[in-house]
Amino acid sequence: MRIGVLTGGGDCPGLNAVLRAIARRGERHYGDQVIGFLDGWHGLIEDRSVMLDVERCRGILPRGGTIIGTSRVQPFATVDGVDRVRATMDRHRIDALICIGGEGTLSATSRMFDLGFPVVGVPKTIDNDIGSTETTFGFDTAVQIATDAIDRLHTTAESHHRVMVVEVMGRHAGHIATWAGLAGGATVTIVPEEPFDIDEVCARILRRHRGGRFASIVVVAEGALPLEGTIGVPDRGVDEFGHVRLGGIGNILVQEIEARTGIEARLTILGHVQRGGTPTAFDRVLSSWLGVAAVDVAHDGEFGQMVAWHGGTVVRVPLADAVRERKTVSPELLDVAKTFFG
Repeated sequence: MRIGVLTGGGDCPGLNAVLRAIARRGERHYGDQVIGFLDGWHGLIEDRSVMLDVERCRGILPRGGTIIGTSRVQPFATVDGVDRVRATMDRHRIDALICIGGEGTLSATSRMFDLGFPVVGVPKTIDNDIGSTETTFGFDTAVQIATDAIDRLHTTAESHHRVMVVEVMGRHAGHIATWAGLAGGATVTIVPEEPFDIDEVCARILRRHRGGRFASIVVVAEGALPLEGTIGVPDRGVDEFGHVRLGGIGNILVQEIEARTGIEARLTILGHVQRGGTPTAFDRVLSSWLGVAAVDVAHDGEFGQMVAWHGGTVVRVPLADAVRERKTVSPELLDVAKTFFG
């Protein structure tokens, strides 16, 4: 077979491990040729690609990012995008296209399957919000990075008797915030799943400090919002892809906490640090397994499927099911996190 592959959406630790696995499984096990399309769907629309063989992929397992680039461009948002993708695939005689990405990329992949394209999905996002899979690669790395930062902030917060607000990624789901908050011993964790009460947050901070503990860590996901009518959040507009511009909730929290408690507060925004650098061991293994499984799906001709992690193994699920509903933090895990608030 001639297998095409693209990486779409935001970069993520583990992408190169998937590419390496696809190249090795395809070339060594099946005798395939693997073509990497550059910068996501953009590479298919503009016909830009490179050959991905075992030699080219040597040494990329521990590297962050993606050697074939990525973008948020999608065929349905581009003039003649679908037709141009089809023409590129025909020109390169592509038998199967493996699409590695998050909700946006996989939604487009599912729509392409409905139009008859031979596609296979691989879930990727540090936010861990893709349905039909227990976890996505990149999430474990992001949580570890956030936890390491929280661990370091504890000591400086204690030294200055401060509140440290840590803003992490999480547009619609608070998986990173919840897991890192639990692992790092946060005083309060604030997530998009539940609007927060600023009075309750401040009350927990005051109770902690009055009890002789002179430092607090507040972890907040970038997409978190206050209870309606409590504090104002400015309209941040949308980007060129229609996504609401996020970031800034941490600044609002710092101002409100200082004003309401009288305790000095400081903000750390981890931002793209969570996406960068080497993937953890778990993410390397998961990425490798998913890459191998995606090639197997292509050879079985089971297009329109996504490879997913379930119960300690990789399974196949319909792409349409995976993108139907975003996976948010479970109420049970949020309840566990709240046990340690304050």
